[in-house]
Amino acid sequence: MSLPSKPLAGLKVVELGTLIAGPFASRICAEFGAQVVKVESPDGGDPLRKWRKLYEGTSLWWFVQARNKQSLTLNLKHPEGMAILKRLLADADILIENFRPGVLEKLGLGWDVLKALNPKLVMVRLSGFGQTGPMKDQPGFGAVGESMGGLRYITGFEDRPPVRTGISIGDSIAALWGVIGALMALRHREVNGGEGQVVDVALYEAIFAMMESMVPEFDVFGFIRERTGNIMPGITPSSIHTSADGKHVQIGANGDAIFKRFMLAIGRTDLAEDPSLASNDGRDLRRDELYGVIDRWANSVPLDALMQTLNDAQVPASRIYSAEDMFTDPQFLAREMFLQAKLPDGKPFKMPGIVPKLSDTPGSSEWVGPKLGEHTDRLLGELGYSPSAISDLREQGAI
Repeated sequence: MSLPSKPLAGLKVVELGTLIAGPFASRICAEFGAQVVKVESPDGGDPLRKWRKLYEGTSLWWFVQARNKQSLTLNLKHPEGMAILKRLLADADILIENFRPGVLEKLGLGWDVLKALNPKLVMVRLSGFGQTGPMKDQPGFGAVGESMGGLRYITGFEDRPPVRTGISIGDSIAALWGVIGALMALRHREVNGGEGQVVDVALYEAIFAMMESMVPEFDVFGFIRERTGNIMPGITPSSIHTSADGKHVQIGANGDAIFKRFMLAIGRTDLAEDPSLASNDGRDLRRDELYGVIDRWANSVPLDALMQTLNDAQVPASRIYSAEDMFTDPQFLAREMFLQAKLPDGKPFKMPGIVPKLSDTPGSSEWVGPKLGEHTDRLLGELGYSPSAISDLREQGAI
């Protein structure tokens, strides 16, 4: 029995999302073989098309975020536009949406309606605060979820205000939870004989779920984790250090055997053999002393020699990479983490590779983010609309 070329082949996903959380979730599905129909407003489509760096008027981010998707323009305020969407959802497997709670209900697409239309449908709902609770109607972007979920509070240096991580990580983590939830619901449907269900992901909860031991530490000890810059209190040594030529390096030598190898490699046999430093709790008590030792060593050695010493001693470490560093790195290249693609005018450009790596049914990028409404006519034809009917719909403003 031959297997499909991709693990999600045969699944139909409808995306009613904009910007990051919903579209990233459906992008993952598209990379692994699902047919993803992205429903966009005819009036400009997803705002992400105009975010960050634009190439000939379209965001480079868009070409990545919407790869492998089909763009269908529908005016959901027009009755015919809504009728088309319902026909689309009638045989869909997954609906991914990231509107504010209540928006779909006002359009007449609440869960009760959708379940009656398609009992097998899995509905992934991504929102700031979830579909229930006193805050459900409030708007919430990823930055808000990161703040409420605890990430922003512990990010930065103790003598300065909290900082962001540099990307919209709250949205992306929520998207991952959405995909995980959808796959769980599909397994329940396919293996356990269940029906479709709602996967309710709140951005703040997506972050909160990643906060390690924060909850029990506060509950048991009344301990509140604070900002600590580049170090990890309670886990020593693990921090960023600067080489003699001004390059930044993350060194994680917090394993007992690793710490000993590290100290021997930099000529500090006294510390390597000190019984009080043989385990993490002892090292953490002398944290400032150890970081001073490592800082002085790193400051005296250029990057290449520093990395050679660490690698020879099998100490986990990495210089802090920029995009430029990644483009020439042998590990990135060996793992095919850059895919060659073409922009609409034929100009070649690189996109990030596919994660995760599946040995038998790997994902891929077949085409870049489409033009607005690029697949409208074809998709409507597949739903049974004739060319003349499609022309009429366009004249009516339904598509």
